[in-house]
Amino acid sequence: MGEGLRARIFYSGNVQGVGFRFTARWLAKRFEVAGFVRNLADRRVELVCEGATEQVRGFLSAIEEEMRPYIRSREVEEDKASGEFSGFEIRFTPWR
Repeated sequence: MGEGLRARIFYSGNVQGVGFRFTARWLAKRFEVAGFVRNLADRRVELVCEGATEQVRGFLSAIEEEMRPYIRSREVEEDKASGEFSGFEIRFTPWR
């Protein structure tokens, strides 16, 4: 196993109000990943996850398979895992 992967994805489309965050948290339990998911004020969803590369890729594939009807596009940033997360959670962003 390598040093791990960190992925930060911004999903666009009809991704808020459809259970996206709760589905991501539920799917995260099937993989050895840590991080968070949250709605953004611009109607996108941000997801950050870390873990072994194959676990992260499997998790992201599962999300895209489950939520495919709602995702129009995605922006992906990848880096080495930082180890800053201890679990996977839904974060709530205060609206301004």
